[in-house]
Amino acid sequence: MKIKKLLILQLAVISLFFSCTDSNDVGSDTGRLSIQLTDAPFPHDLVAEANVTIFKIDARNKDMESDAEMEGEMPDEMGSHFVVLMEEEIEVNLLELTNGVTETMVNTDVPVGSYDLVRVHVRGVNVVLTDGTTYDLEVPSGDQTGIKIFIKPGLVVAGGLSSDLLLDFDVSKSFVPKGNSHELAGITGFNFKPVIKAANLSTAGTLKGLVTTVQEEVAVSLEGVQVAVFAADTLNTTTFTDETGAYMVMGLLAGSYEVEVEMEGYVSQEVENVEIIAANKTIQDFELELESVEEGN
Repeated sequence: MKIKKLLILQLAVISLFFSCTDSNDVGSDTGRLSIQLTDAPFPHDLVAEANVTIFKIDARNKDMESDAEMEGEMPDEMGSHFVVLMEEEIEVNLLELTNGVTETMVNTDVPVGSYDLVRVHVRGVNVVLTDGTTYDLEVPSGDQTGIKIFIKPGLVVAGGLSSDLLLDFDVSKSFVPKGNSHELAGITGFNFKPVIKAANLSTAGTLKGLVTTVQEEVAVSLEGVQVAVFAADTLNTTTFTDETGAYMVMGLLAGSYEVEVEMEGYVSQEVENVEIIAANKTIQDFELELESVEEGN
């Protein structure tokens, strides 16, 4: 019996040792970094797909010194500042990444430090219209030097801890139609001018809610309502409600915003002082009324 108790005590001590060892990961020289991709919705009902193939992502660690710096020289952009985060082909239809839907691009251990720049290398960019017409687009430099996305403020990766970054690919600004964009026959192609915004999810929050109207005393969801978010009278971003009347805007820096919703045939609404709290979700619902038909009579 004494031998059995001694064995149990030894096992407990060993277990305690390993648990203490794990807790020391906070002092590790690496941390976990995840990068998610989402899309600022594209308000174009003539486009079915906006596709990109991402084959490499790297990031600049400001706290890493290159050999050139140690010798008193200025490092070039390809120096050891940059840490490769991902090297595999991931094909994404950006139009599927709206209202809170994200694609995880990176989830890996990286050296600790402050990361202030991400480079996304892309190829295979194309747009598919609703009639099946496909336009292959030229990539200005995204396949060679990568699309540069600055992180302000920098994303700090601490030893043994996780940090999360959101890349918001603004499709409406990145895919610029040529010709008459109001009808299929008038579109002759697209220019690819990538616009991507980075948001540190530890210092950013999410705005979400429902937009409805009342029909015969019953709340009915409204699809396609434009939701515009303003900061200090400057448009920050826009989104649109889905088939359930829901909307979601991720990656908003903590602070106060004004939110406006509008849809043809309904009276627009705006709400001031909507508070976004870091790493939290703020819910703001709207109920729209039909516009008066008196003016049309």
